Amino acid sequence: MILKNLIIVSAFTALLFATSAFIYQNKEQKTAQHLADENNGFAVLELFTSEGCSSCPPADELMGKIEKDYKDQPVYLLSYHVDYWNRLGWKDRFSTAENSRRQQEYSHILNSQVYTPQLVVNGKTEFVGSDESNIKNAIQKALLTDKKTKIELSATASQKDINVSYKTSSNDPKNMLLINLVEKHSSTQVGKGENEGRHLHHWQIVHQQNSISLNKQQEGTTTFKLPEGFSPENWEVIAFIQNVKTGQISGSAKTAFK
Repeated sequence: MILKNLIIVSAFTALLFATSAFIYQNKEQKTAQHLADENNGFAVLELFTSEGCSSCPPADELMGKIEKDYKDQPVYLLSYHVDYWNRLGWKDRFSTAENSRRQQEYSHILNSQVYTPQLVVNGKTEFVGSDESNIKNAIQKALLTDKKTKIELSATASQKDINVSYKTSSNDPKNMLLINLVEKHSSTQVGKGENEGRHLHHWQIVHQQNSISLNKQQEGTTTFKLPEGFSPENWEVIAFIQNVKTGQISGSAKTAFK
């Protein structure tokens, strides 16, 4: 009887600790969200990934998890598929040379190596893209400390084009407004390369990126070619303001399609 009671007490204690941890984590996230709203904080996460890299699937999955965990907070996710893995036998259909060049630019600015999966937060700090603990700590810090410059966005799609209207108060000549056409989720059955035979899922895939100099155009419209198989509910537009010399991001916004 004593042993049975001890087992019951131990089980109850374990349940109590687990419940307390869950409540604390949710309270911590809600507190961070409240402070982010007060401080106008935000976090832009840019993942450099590839279907040809065997280390990348965990980072891609983490993007899906973060998208779910922070869906009500000002956290903006962008996945850039690079093309330098394509030479190993599998061509990533989402990869572009532009994405690889963007990562090279970060390599110079952040004095970092070029590797996948790599994740950059607000253009200032970089991590291994599957390092969940450090990435979430960086998100929380950004939400509490980084101030967001306001960007107004709206997007409409026609039979051939996507038109995005933008407006911001930023007029620093060192800043660019980068507007991204993003597919929220897709998947691929990989036939060759390091991930041969795997069915990979991807989140927040950047298909096109337009750059606008803010010292000339603080308000206007930019156009994207309508992607094949476009469905408005699975696409969105994310924009952010970035200093071209320091890489630092000073504001971001996103919009669904009308």
